Amino acid sequence: MASTAGFNNSILAYADSGIVKLNDGQFPIIGKKAFAASFDKDKDVKTISWSPLHAEVAMSGELGYSWGNWKFMAKDTVYYGNYFTVWKKQSDGNWKVALDGGNNTPNPNN
Repeated sequence: MASTAGFNNSILAYADSGIVKLNDGQFPIIGKKAFAASFDKDKDVKTISWSPLHAEVAMSGELGYSWGNWKFMAKDTVYYGNYFTVWKKQSDGNWKVALDGGNNTPNPNN
């Protein structure tokens, strides 16, 4: 979805109403409405990909997390980093993003 709709649009599509989005060098964005207003929907980044390295779900089945690596391809530079996403099971059984963030890292292939 991120490669067609955009990175933030894909998170927004699965965001819990109380999502907390942590971005490098910024204050937390709290709430789905605030997150939706924080980026230009038509100019969202579509050259980012990520792959999970680990995920766990609480024994209750109501909360889980995943973390892994991301890669962003800009026009003339490739950036790398790690991400984490906390997922919360909704009353209808669907999973929504409750907390999301990440950091920059050196190229993991070096």
